[in-house]
This record gives sequence, structure tokens and C-alpha cells, in this order.
Amino acid sequence: MGSQRISSVPLVSILIFIFPLLLLITHSRAQLSTNFYRNSCPNVESIVQAAVKTKFQQTFVTAPATLRLLFHDCFVRGCDASVMLASPTANAEKDHPDDISLAGDGFDTVIKAKAAVDSDSKCRNKVSCADILALATREVVALTGGPRYTVELGRRDGRISTKASVQRRLPHANFNLDQLNSMFSSHGLSQTDMIALSGAHSLGFSHCNQFSKRIYGKQIDPTLNRGYALQLRQMCPLKVDPRIAINMDPTTPQTFDNAYYQNLVQGKGLFSSDQILYTDTRSRSTVQQFASSKTAFNNAFVSAITKLGRIGVLTGNKGEIRRDCTAIN
Repeated sequence: MGSQRISSVPLVSILIFIFPLLLLITHSRAQLSTNFYRNSCPNVESIVQAAVKTKFQQTFVTAPATLRLLFHDCFVRGCDASVMLASPTANAEKDHPDDISLAGDGFDTVIKAKAAVDSDSKCRNKVSCADILALATREVVALTGGPRYTVELGRRDGRISTKASVQRRLPHANFNLDQLNSMFSSHGLSQTDMIALSGAHSLGFSHCNQFSKRIYGKQIDPTLNRGYALQLRQMCPLKVDPRIAINMDPTTPQTFDNAYYQNLVQGKGLFSSDQILYTDTRSRSTVQQFASSKTAFNNAFVSAITKLGRIGVLTGNKGEIRRDCTAIN
């Protein structure tokens, strides 16, 4: 009575099962490391930092373009710089309608940083374009007043880039909270991660067609601040030049800060997918927290972009170290 039957499975069988499992867990954690290039290219971070700073001084667009490039890369086939590959038949990721608006300055930032890294004989053909993109993103965040964080390294570059692979992989300007959460959770990112990464809209700009329905429908979108909506109508008249771009953050468009969330509280989210973060009561408290505390936002953003940088990475002998970021070897 009260005795338990002890399983007769031999201990050695249990160990044989557990040992590969432990190896698997250890391997998944050890795929990327902060000192991956310690021996092969010890100055990689300072080289990329200098190259990105030079590019940023030439044009501010460097910052939002690089940040957006990383996000679009990681959400399609993982963080493998496949978004940078060019196709002679216009059939690469960057040829998809969702990627066609990626600014050339983002690509150019990575290409210039790669050239700088490869000009160091110790580093030549040792550092992937995927890692350079991750490092360049950290630099543009810091250059615009955001947090300087540690970047995990060790990614390799993908060899496949297709237009079809982008379909339904990137969030759209009219997504609701459920659609956003569904897409981000498919990559292991939480609602808080999604809200923190949306803070990248603190920088950059959008073309009028992305939000015109909010200001020119049967009525102005009721979740949009009316004064802001009338301002947007002035900047985006009905037959506006499609090249006209509007700042995503109307208050501090060139500073990476938490003003984006303060704008949402006031009904000044440019996309409905921005404003929904405050309108939907399930996410409102996080927006309020980030709006009132820059530190809370910065910490959440660093955590989220680190998780973003781990999505679908190629490591070990998978993929390659591209010599030219726009073409496979």
C-alpha cells in the first residue's frame, strides 16, 4: 500500500535519450555568440561602426532604411541577408511589392560596411553580410539616440532569395492586433516584443498610399486624432505625387525614442496597425508603459531585437560567407 512501481527501463537507455537532447539544447544556445569573431576579425565592430557613421553623416535615411532592412530580412527565411540578393529576372525577395519600397540607403550601408571589413586582410571573407546587417542596425539605433546593445554574431548568408517567399510574411499597415500577434508569434516573438519592435516607427517615413484610406474614407478614421488627420490631408492631397513621404513620428522624426508611444496615446499613429496597439485594450497598458518610461521601452526593444536576430539563422557549415552581399558566391 502506497508503494510505487519502479520502471524497469535501464538507466543507460535514459542517458542515451537525454544526452542528445542536452546537446541539442546547448547547440541552439551556442549557435550565436557575442565574441564570434574574436580571433578571425577582432576589430569587426569598430570597422562597421566607422563605416556606418560615415554613411549616416551623408544621409539620415541610412538609419530607418537599415533598421527596416533587418526586419524585412529576418521575417523572410530568417536573418540570412537573403533580402540583399539581386536577381537578373527580378525574382528575388527585394522584387516583391512588400520589399520594393526598401530604401537603397539600407542596402548601401551594408555594402559599404562589408567593403570596409574586407579591406582588413585579417577579416577578408570571414564576416557574413547577415552579421554586418545586424551590427549596422545596432549602430543606426545608437546614432539616433537609441540604446547601444550587444549583438550576437555567427550568422551565415543564405543562398536562396525568391519573390514568392515574401508573400504573407510581412505585416501590413492595416493589420489588427490578432494579425500582428499571429505573425510575430510564428517567429517566437511575444506581444510585448511586437509592440517594442513597432517602436522602430519612431524613425523613418511612409508614402501617402499606406494610410490614405484613414483620412479620405467616408469619414476620417475615428481612432485618428482629428487635428493630425487634417494635417495629413494637407501633406497628402488626393492626387499627391506617389514619391512624397511623411514622417512616421510627427514629433521627433529623427530621434529613436519613446515619442512614438506618446503619439499613440494622443491618436497620432500613422498606420492603423500602429494605432491599434493603443486602441485595443489588450495591448494598451504596454503602450502606456513605454510612453511613460523611455528606459522600459529601451530595455524591451533590446530584448526584442536580440530575439529577432536569432530567427532562422544559418550557422556552422550551412549557407556561406558571401563575398558580394548582392550575389551568391
